Formats: sequence, structure tokens, C-alpha cells
Amino acid sequence: MNYKETLDWLFSHLPMYQRIGQAAYKADLINTIVLDKYFNYPHRQFKSIHIAGTNGKGSVSHVLASVLQVAGYKVGLYTSPHLKDFRERIKINGQMIPESNVIDFVSNHRKIFEDIKPSFFEMTVAMAFDYFAQSKVDVAIVEVGMGGRLDSTNIITPNLSVITNIGYDHTVFLGDTLEKIAGEKAGIIKSGIPVVIGETQSETEQVFIKTATEKGSRIEFADQYYKTEYSMQTIAGKQSFNISLNDKIVYADLQIDLLGIYQRKNIITVLRSIDLLNEKDYQIDFESIYKGISNASKSTGLFGRWQIINQNPLIVCDTGHNFEGLSYVVDQIKNTPYKNLHMVFGVVDDKNVDKVMDILPKDAMYYFTRASIPRALNQDLLKQKAIKYGLRGESYPKVSIAIENAKKNAGVNDLIFIGGSTFVVADAI
Repeated sequence: MNYKETLDWLFSHLPMYQRIGQAAYKADLINTIVLDKYFNYPHRQFKSIHIAGTNGKGSVSHVLASVLQVAGYKVGLYTSPHLKDFRERIKINGQMIPESNVIDFVSNHRKIFEDIKPSFFEMTVAMAFDYFAQSKVDVAIVEVGMGGRLDSTNIITPNLSVITNIGYDHTVFLGDTLEKIAGEKAGIIKSGIPVVIGETQSETEQVFIKTATEKGSRIEFADQYYKTEYSMQTIAGKQSFNISLNDKIVYADLQIDLLGIYQRKNIITVLRSIDLLNEKDYQIDFESIYKGISNASKSTGLFGRWQIINQNPLIVCDTGHNFEGLSYVVDQIKNTPYKNLHMVFGVVDDKNVDKVMDILPKDAMYYFTRASIPRALNQDLLKQKAIKYGLRGESYPKVSIAIENAKKNAGVNDLIFIGGSTFVVADAI
């Protein structure tokens, strides 16, 4: 099989949550444990850092990987989902796993996949861990796919656990309250392993403290340590932060090439994580922190976080896809100058669409669309729901057609935003 044929086989034979939703979800680690044994426990052959959370875990994973890279480490990075190429999920020092490795992995081990029928995610975790072990990485940054407790990545015993924040997402699997969701995310906290919580939330704080206490794990809330009130835009087109500790600036003009205003929360989480890693004999100096954060997107290939893809008109895409994530996006839209606003917008059919609709800008022209995955909500149904919230626009069967029409209608001083779903952004990019 060539690379395309290999991917076609994977997508057609292994259930993939991103495509079909609930039917692909496995509420246990049985297949993961079987695969781990089959591949001779590859996750035991490298150090790791485990990152969970509702929003921000992808950004934190990539930024932390960039910093460690600059500090001289050979860094594996496992994230999901991918936007353009499956290989985005598995990287070493910013370079995607070679196509030949994907082909050989599937060809050489196809029989066990046919025998135990793992999910697409279970297989991908096995591929990543095997590749990292074979490549002898110094450390792997491992992003949780969903939840934590029953996630396939949760077989690792990391040097550090990180949980960015808790919001309402995947509630059918993780629970319908923030406390229940936090309980699932807290499942990555391991005995004696420190954990950094990015955001203090009244509903979830005690959940994490209780779990950490039971596990004998040190717990740190990053936002109770570092503070940053605002960011400035630099001439080079980056965000600049002043990070303070006890009202004293400890990181002045700390720049990042990711432009979402929500990155101020993620940077604080990264910085406190670095503090704890340095206490565990990692060697990450100030220069590596500044350079790694400044070039996080460039050095790791992170896409879709308030990504500017055109000027005049300004076209921006963002993968925020739940209420909390889109709240930040809406705030950033409000703070962006434009004459008219055009929203290319689509969602998946298992999200709380009504809650999201209520916060979307009412003064925009909408181009309701659907991403090219089975889970995407029909664009006409989306339009019908949107009308109830005073949102006006037309529906289009493909993201590309929606963008084309937005461009036709937009003036040079207008803003076109593309989002609502990671997969809408994937189609756009």
C-alpha cells in the first residue's frame, strides 16, 4: 500500500470518533493495554508529560514542546485531531512522522488490528508511542484525546500532569456537570506525580485537590502563581505579555506567535509547568523559554489558533468549538477592527448549539456550512436554529463554497471569520 491507500484503510476499517462520533468511543483501556503489550510497552522507554483539559491543551502541548526543543531535547509530540495531514498527530522536533513509517506500521501490524479491532485513536496512540520509542526521544508531550481517566494515552506515568481548564464538552461521555467532567480529567493524575492546573474554577478546584491528595501528588494552580492582565501586538505581528509574580514582572515582553487572546491563560500554564519540570532535573533556561514561546507555531507547525490566512479583507480561522472556546473567539472579534463582519460557520451535530448561538455576533452576515465529515450538522438545520437567535445568512453545502461567497461579499476593510468546528477550519486550511 502507498500512503493514501494506507490512510484509506485506516479510515475505513477503524472507527474514528472525529468522523462518526459516539460509535467510535471505547469506554475502557482494554485494546490499548493489549496493543501496548504487543509492542513491548514502548511508553516505558521515554519520559513523558501528559496534558488534558477542555480548551487550550493543544496550544499548551505545542508551546511546551517548542520550549523543550529549544532547550536541546529531542521532543515527541502527540496531539489530535489533525487538520490537513494525519501525520500532524505524531511529530518529533516539529517534523511529522514520515509517510514510510505510517505505511510500514500499518502493513507490518495489520493482523493485530484486524484481530482486536481497535478504534482509530487507540491505533494512533500505539503508532505514536512505538515511533517515539524507536526514535529514542528524550521526552514526549502527550495530549489527551478526550477526558483523561479512560483515554488511551492514560497508560503513561509522566514526569508531570497538566490540566488546562474544564468546560462543557463531550458531556455524553464525561458527564453533565463541571464537577463530573473534572473527575474524568483528574484521572490522569498519577501517584506521586505533580500536577499543574491551568485555571482555578470554583466548581472544580476541590475535585482536583481531593484527587491529588488521595494520590499523594503535589498540585499547583498556575493562575494562583503567575498573572498577566493584557497583551500588546508587536511590529513583528506577535503577542507580547508581561508576566508577573507577587506584583513583580518576572517575564517582561514575553512574545508568542499565536495570536488568540486566550493564549495568556495557556502561557501561564506553560510557565508553571516549566518551573516544576526544572525542579525534576530538566534544564530549561530563560533564553529557551523566550525563544521557544516566541516561535511556538513556527517550530511545531500548529495551525488554526486565530490564524490569519489573508489580509484585505482580513480572514481569520480558529478551532474554538465549544461555549468556552468560542466565548474567547467572540471577545477577540469584538476587539478586532472591521467595517463588516462575515462568519463562515459550521458545527458538529453533538454540540450544544443553542448555547453557542446565544453568544455569536448579531451584526454579522452568516455563511452556514458543514465540514466534510459525517458528524457535521446539516447546514440548513444550522441555519434554521440560527434564525431563532437573530442570526441572518445563507447556507452552503461545502466550506469552500461558503468561503468563496464570503469573499465575494466582503470589502477590503471587512473581517471574514471561519470556525465553529475544528473540521470547518481543517476544510478551510
